[in-house]
Formats: sequence, structure tokens, C-alpha cells
Amino acid sequence: MKQNKKRILWFLNRAGLIVACTIVFIPFIWMVATSLKPDNEITNGSWIGSQLQFENYSRAVEFFPFWQYLFNSLLVTLLGTLGVLVTSSLSAYAFSRLRFRGRESMFAGYLATLMVPQQVVVVPMFLLMRELGWSDSYVALIIPFAFTAFGTFLLRQNYLTIPYEVDEAAIIDGCNHFQVYWRILLPMIKPGLATLAVFTFITYWNNFLWPLIILNDQSLYTLPIGLQAFHGQYSTAWNLLMAGATMTTIPSFIFYLFAQRFIADGIATSGLGGR
Repeated sequence: MKQNKKRILWFLNRAGLIVACTIVFIPFIWMVATSLKPDNEITNGSWIGSQLQFENYSRAVEFFPFWQYLFNSLLVTLLGTLGVLVTSSLSAYAFSRLRFRGRESMFAGYLATLMVPQQVVVVPMFLLMRELGWSDSYVALIIPFAFTAFGTFLLRQNYLTIPYEVDEAAIIDGCNHFQVYWRILLPMIKPGLATLAVFTFITYWNNFLWPLIILNDQSLYTLPIGLQAFHGQYSTAWNLLMAGATMTTIPSFIFYLFAQRFIADGIATSGLGGR
């Protein structure tokens, strides 16, 4: 009886996963299918066109400066992700390993910033970037999001899983706080760093609102902004737009594949897994 119950639960679990994956992948399948349709079959209601036009991808690349926008997106995303990993790991170390007055209150106030929507702060951020002379620059795309309470919380939870005796042993051996952070603790929270890197990469890569506001120079546009080129005044080249969107999705997907083996461990040790 117990074996039958386990089999039923196993079957229901797998069936639920298949249904969930299907629902998640349907938009991506539609995107790829539309990117391969001829121009005159976009709105015919069928999923697959009468012929697969792979040349839509070459047409999409030639339609707007794809490679320049790709370079901008990669530069901003990689530097921004590196910046978040550095600032979050340092602040998380301070909040988890250093003892100072008001630490918990300061951390609670820092976490409270997560409740502020981005739309509320874009105007103050824009005014600050203008006063600093950073408008229309890569710096304006990177710096405002390089300090994140979410990253600090995520890595702090990872640090808290490491016994304090590790720090004490390192200090007895002659390490200072930076050496404890860099040589001892940082290698021990690689799953958390990988998890944060994936989340941050996707956030920077897909960011649309802030680049739209802060940039006027089209040579600095990122791919999400560049995809607007397919929207004309009277019509939209949907097959070319979907081809561009498909190519835009590939880098974040590849980055996730490289880091996926760390994701589960990172979420579990950070307390985000519901445990």
C-alpha cells in the first residue's frame, strides 16, 4: 500500500512539473516560431509558417545596430554583476561577522529599501546622475544598481551558515578581517555568489526603464531599448522583433546553464527555499 502511494505521489509530482514547464515554455516556443514565419503569415493564427525563414535572423541583425547594442548590454551587465558581487559580499560580511552598535537596526533599515519600487526612485536617480555629469554614459547604467539590499541579505544568510570559530581560527593564525573575508569565507559561499550573479545578470540584462530614461545617445543603447526599432509608426515587424528577442534571450540562458549547479545550494543556504 505504501509503495502504491509513493508511486502515485511520484507520478503526480512529475505530471505537475511537466505541466508547469509546458506553461513556462509556451511563450518561448511561440517567440521562436514567430521569428521563423514569413512576413505575410504573422497573423494567420498558425504556430508554424508554411516555410521556416531562418534569414529573418540575419535581417534582424541588419535592421538595427545589433552588435553595438549587444556589446553595450554585455559591458553593462558584466561590470554591473561584478560590482554587485563585490559590494554585496563586503556589506554582508560586515552585517554578519562584525559586531558594532546598531548593526541589526541598520540592517533592518537597509532591507526596508526593498519595499521601494524602482519607479519611485527613477526621478531622484536621474537628477543625481545629471548633477554628477554621468548622464548618457555607461557609469549611469551601472552604478545606481551596483548596491542592492537583496544581494546583501542573500549573502548574509550564506555567511551565517559558517561557524564563527572559522573566523577566530583564522584571526589566531594572523589574518585580518579582509583576509578572513577574501581567503576564508568568500570561497565558502560560492553557491550564494553564483545565485546572486544569475539574478543580477538577468536584472541588468533585461533592464528597460532606466536606460530608456537616462540615455539619449543611441550608440549607448542596450538590447532591450534597441528592440524598439522594430516598432514603426504604423506597423511592427513581428517576425524580426521575435528574432531579435530570441537572440537577446540566449546570453542570459547560457549564463544560467553555467551557474545552475550552484543555484539550488545557494537558495537553500540563504533561506529563500522555504525551509
